[in-house]
Amino acid sequence: MRKAEIERNTKETRIKISLCLDGGDVNISTGIGFFDHMLTAFAVHGGFGLDVKVEGDLEVDTHHTVEDTGIALGMAFKQALGDMGGIERYGSFSIPMDESLASAVIDISNRPFLVFKASFEQELCGDYETCVTEEFFRAFAMNSCITLHISVPYGANAHHEIEAIFKAVAHALKIAVKKNYDGSVLSTKGVL
Repeated sequence: MRKAEIERNTKETRIKISLCLDGGDVNISTGIGFFDHMLTAFAVHGGFGLDVKVEGDLEVDTHHTVEDTGIALGMAFKQALGDMGGIERYGSFSIPMDESLASAVIDISNRPFLVFKASFEQELCGDYETCVTEEFFRAFAMNSCITLHISVPYGANAHHEIEAIFKAVAHALKIAVKKNYDGSVLSTKGVL
């Protein structure tokens, strides 16, 4: 089983994450209802076991909690993947959600990069500030050392757009972390 446990404490957040790339229970508690919903969808659609406990300075806003969770989750993915060998490496997926469409394309490359092409008409989904979606995925991509391209070519409802993003990324990751046929590193260099 490919597992990781991360604990990250700062003056702004206290985070504990357990991740299993090969499945398991899902328990999410961040103090932000919509974010809990997104992380639950991410774990379920990715087929990941995921336990997330976060205490953040929500009296300020949601930014630190969401971004720091992205940092810790990215660290957990990198740890669970080890040398990044023995996986398919690439994954892409598109998710429609009512009027919205989101696509995610991933290269588990050990070269962190984020392209984020989405904007949201609504500023809030519950207490969740929609602008922190990009911050979450930037933190996740940088700390997991993956290249991640996200696009939402159309949509009108921020809840649908953001949920489609989380699900598309989850499905693309599910494809990319799948074990390959011979356990090799998928690179002409022989290492990522």
